[in-house]
Amino acid sequence: MFLPITLASAAAAAFINIWLSVRIGMVRTAKKISVGDGGDEDLVRRMRAQANFIENTPIVLVLIGAIEAARSGNPWLMGVAGLYALGRVAHGVGMDGGPLGFGRTVGTLITMLTQIGLAVWAVTIALDM
Repeated sequence: MFLPITLASAAAAAFINIWLSVRIGMVRTAKKISVGDGGDEDLVRRMRAQANFIENTPIVLVLIGAIEAARSGNPWLMGVAGLYALGRVAHGVGMDGGPLGFGRTVGTLITMLTQIGLAVWAVTIALDM
């Protein structure tokens, strides 16, 4: 079984996770905080951005994989996966606050809508079987 959308989605998730990790490392290095968060709000925000990504992404990848396995070749699924990735980047940037802080809200909404949409899609496929 070949699941190109799932593979591409998992690869994108890996790159986003690395990017979020690097952003944490940049704050750690700049502020000389090796372990924990040191009570630093910038570091806490970046750590939460990555934690939130890790909390949400596994279920999205499972749903993408299950839907693709059941109904391969759907271009809408790739669109949803791509939108989810963009939403997670927006959330990560938005967690820094400032003028791009709206990205947090945008990313959160995209994440929630993606999960709801994929869950409904999965249920409709399951009921058709």
